[in-house]
Amino acid sequence: MVGNITHQQIASFFLVGIPGLENVHCWIGIPVCFLFVLTLLGNSIVIATIKLEPSLHQPMYFFLCMLAMNDMCLSSSAALKMLGIFWFEAHWINFDACLTQMYFIHTLCIMESAILVAMAFDRFVAICIPLHYASILTTSMVIKLGLVGLMRCVLMVLPCPFLIKRLPYYTKYVIPHTYCEHMAVVKLASANTLINRAYGISVALSVITVDLGLIATSYVKILQSVFRLSSQNARSKALGTCAAHVCTILVSYIPALFSFLSHRIGKKVPPSVHIIFASMYLLVPSAVNPVVYGVKTKQIRDRVLDLFFTHKKFSEK
Repeated sequence: MVGNITHQQIASFFLVGIPGLENVHCWIGIPVCFLFVLTLLGNSIVIATIKLEPSLHQPMYFFLCMLAMNDMCLSSSAALKMLGIFWFEAHWINFDACLTQMYFIHTLCIMESAILVAMAFDRFVAICIPLHYASILTTSMVIKLGLVGLMRCVLMVLPCPFLIKRLPYYTKYVIPHTYCEHMAVVKLASANTLINRAYGISVALSVITVDLGLIATSYVKILQSVFRLSSQNARSKALGTCAAHVCTILVSYIPALFSFLSHRIGKKVPPSVHIIFASMYLLVPSAVNPVVYGVKTKQIRDRVLDLFFTHKKFSEK
C-alpha cells in the first residue's frame, strides 16, 4: 500500500480503535451501539413531539430541535465507524474519507457549542427581560442565530482538511484512535506541522473560551435577576426552567474539557483513557440530552406521554 515511501503518498489510514483494549473491542461495541440507538430514538422522539405539538412551537424548543438534529448527525459521524472497528475489523479508512469524517465531527462539535450558547441567550431573555421575549426571539431571529452558528463552525473547521492535504504522508498510517481526530491525523505527517497544530489549538481555545464565557455571562445575569425576586416560588420556577439546559452544558463540556486538557498536559494518562474520553464526549451527550430534556422539561414529558402512550393528543383538539 505504501509503495515507494520516498515519493508515494499513502492512500489510507489504519484506525486502531482503543489501544491496549483490542481483545475486548467486541464488548466495547455493545455500549457504543446502545448509546447510538438511544441517540437516534431519543432525539427523534423529541423532534417529533415538538413538531406535532403546536404549544411547543417556541424559540426554546426550536433550539432544542437544532440540538437534537446536530446530536444525531454527530453520533452517526463517529459511531458507525466505531462499530465497524469494534465488530467487523473495519480498521482501514480512505485518506479523503478520513478528512471528511474529521471535518464533520469537529464542525458538529462546534455547532453543538453554538446551540448551547443560543439556548443560554434564550433563557437570559426569558428570565431577565421577559416582557421583550416575543419581540426579541422571533422565528427569524432563531433562524439567524442558527445560521450564524452554522457559518461559524463551517468556516472555522474548513481550513483544517486543506492544511492537512498540503502535508506529505509517506510512512506513518496508523491512527491510535476510534475516529479521525484532527491532531491524531496531523501527528502522522512527514513534515513540520507547526501551522496545523497552532491553528487547531487556536480554534479549540477560541470556541471554549468564547462560548463558555457567553454562557457564564448569561447565567450570572440570570442568577442576579432570580435572586431579586421576592417570591421563593417564583425563584424556584425560574431556576427550574434552566435546569435541563444546565445539565446539558455539564454533560457536553466536562468530558470535552477533560479530553482536551488530558491530551495536552496529562502525559501520564494511558492512551486508552484518552481515547475512551474522546469517544465519550461524542456519544454520551448526544444520548443523554433527550433524556435530560424529557425528564426535566414538563411540557415535553407530558406531550411524550400523551403522544406515545395515552394517545390523548387528537382527542384534546
